[in-house]
Amino acid sequence: MGSFSVTVFCGSNPGTDPAYAASAKALGEGLGGRGIRLVFGGGNVGLMGITAGSTLNSGGEVTGVIPDFLRQREVEFQGLTELIVTDSMHTRKRRLFALGDAFVVMPGGLGTFDETFEILTWKQLGQHTKPIILVNILGWADPFVAMLDETIKRGFARPEIRNLFEVQPDVPAVLARLEELRSAA
Repeated sequence: MGSFSVTVFCGSNPGTDPAYAASAKALGEGLGGRGIRLVFGGGNVGLMGITAGSTLNSGGEVTGVIPDFLRQREVEFQGLTELIVTDSMHTRKRRLFALGDAFVVMPGGLGTFDETFEILTWKQLGQHTKPIILVNILGWADPFVAMLDETIKRGFARPEIRNLFEVQPDVPAVLARLEELRSAA
């Protein structure tokens, strides 16, 4: 069994409910404890910083990918296994895509939505077949799925777009799913 890496898209803010930060911590601990490499946006803020820190603290390997102009704003995470500095957001997203065997989407804002929609679009266009897992902490993913359902209902997308991703209810379910994916890889 070779190495398995998961690219996590998540907020640069911690959110209003402590359950978000607790879930990010649990995800990092689960990845680190299972020897699954975390690939993430490289910042030491919000859910991304919590996930990376707990992965490292659990003995895991972490690769951060951050554009040069964001190194100050998102305060790059020091002490990662590997930090890749890119020249743009577009290059960052391409690297985050290339380095992950699967994608996990935790709660987040516009950046998280941007990354998620891009990876979904690439999958729809046949550019990859990698799993995309939305973590529905406190129902966070429900409006996202509802928007896609409405897009289908209004005739702007085919019903098959629902097959591009899966929704898991919480971090334990995601970790179990990642174990299945790693075994199948």
